[in-house]
Formats: sequence, C-alpha cells, structure tokens
Amino acid sequence: MSEAVILMAYGSPSSPADVAEYLTDIRRGRPVSDEAIEELQERYRRIGGRSPLAEITEAQRVALERELGSPVHVGMKHWRPRIAEAVEAALARGADSLVGVVLAPHYSRLSVAGYRNLLETALAGRAELTFIESWHDDEALIEVLADRVRGFEGHVVFTAHSLPERILRDGDPYRDQLLETARLVAERANLERWSFAFQSASPTGEPWLGPDILEELGTLSANGVESALVCPIGFVSDHLEILWDLDVEARERAAELGLDLERIESLNDDPAFIHALAGVVRKALPVPSDA
Repeated sequence: MSEAVILMAYGSPSSPADVAEYLTDIRRGRPVSDEAIEELQERYRRIGGRSPLAEITEAQRVALERELGSPVHVGMKHWRPRIAEAVEAALARGADSLVGVVLAPHYSRLSVAGYRNLLETALAGRAELTFIESWHDDEALIEVLADRVRGFEGHVVFTAHSLPERILRDGDPYRDQLLETARLVAERANLERWSFAFQSASPTGEPWLGPDILEELGTLSANGVESALVCPIGFVSDHLEILWDLDVEARERAAELGLDLERIESLNDDPAFIHALAGVVRKALPVPSDA
C-alpha cells in the first residue's frame, strides 16, 4: 500500500491585489463590498503586504515529509494549491491510501468538516481515506504548547478563532475541545493564572462565541493584571489572525489599558511541533493486516 498525506490549511491571498478573489471564494461567489475588500487589503499592508501562511505551510510540509518518510501534499481550502490539486498530485504519484489532516487541532462542523467534504469530493473513492477530525488533546502537542507558556509569571490567555454561537445548539464540540486543550496545557505548565478568550469574529450580524480577546484584556486590566501572555492554541502558523488580530489590534488595546502584552512564538515548523504532528498522522494510519 502506497500512502500519502494531504496537509490542509485555510489559505490566504498571495498579495493585496488578490483579496477580492479570495473573499469571493470564501463567500462562495457571493458579491463582496468594496469596503470589505479595502479593509482587508489595509490589514495586509499593515503586516507587510501579505500573509506568510503559504511559505510556512510549505515549510511544514517539507519537514513533515522528512519526518514521516512518506509524500505530503499541501491543499488550501480557499486558495492555491487547492485541496483537489493536492489529491490529484498524490494519486499521480501512485498513492492508494491517503491521510487527511487539517492544520487546526479542534473540530467544528463549520470548519474541519468543510475540509473533509472537499477532500472526499476530490478523491471520489479513488483511494482509501483516513481523515483526522481532531488532535486537540494529543500528548505531544500539549507539551509543545506547555513549553511555550511554562515559567511565565503573569496571566496567560489562551485564544482561538471564534465561531457563531449557534454551533452550541447543534452540539458542536469546538468550544469544549478548546477549553480542554487550554486546561491540559495549563496543568502541564503548572499555570496559576489563565483564562480563555476568542478572537477574529466576523461581523455577520449574529452572536459569536466570546469573550473576545479585546474584551478579555479589559477585564484583566480591571482586575489588576499588569502582564499577560497570549497563547493562540487554535492556530499553528503565523498568518493574518495572528499578525493583525493579536500583534496589532490586541497590542494596541493593551497599550491603551497600560497592560504589558506578549505572545508566544507560533508553532510554524518548529521541529518539536512537526514531531507531534507526525505522531498524530502515524496514529491514524491503518494497521497492516497479518495476511
């Protein structure tokens, strides 16, 4: 059996000029306002012109392929290379068994399930598929994150991308998995003061999961906290939601409050993280029969 890994990420535009196409893809072809395009373009300009996500994901792919000794192909949900392109590349190299893993440890029907649908549609039954739905409590991942916050003497705030509150009515496990990851990391690192907040909510007109990180910083300041460290456990790479939402917006809010705010170094292609990710993939691989 020839195996390959499909490593999936959200995707980001290659330049500010691609923002309109990118937002249209996210909105499934629905029109995007000029205001929304200009706002996102300005955010990319503020972080240096573009997101480093594509380069980081490629570095993760190379490192994971080296660690596993099996082919790894990158597929993006909303940009290029597409998930379908990654599938075709894997099949062209002779793979008859694929492992799909999203670079997001926590499952939600609004996020990870969408990757699976795209992957299964592209594959169309042409090879066996093992899909990793969640790896939020993986022992090695917890240790990598704990190592990032261990020894910090202030207050640690764990964060992740917010989603609409309606997912809770459907029994979606997203929030519970995030809180479990935060608890496990806090316990492993022996943290005394920590909390959880969401970030990056979209203005859709419906309630989103909270509290928002900007609100949480206000609460911490009001309670006398002078120093905080943000640990974005819902993300494994530097990209817009890190470089803008945390490094710009959250830092500006913290400065207004007189709060010293730091952020952990993102996991990116840290060898310890790649080793953890490889372990997640290995555990998902089908056990060979004795035949």
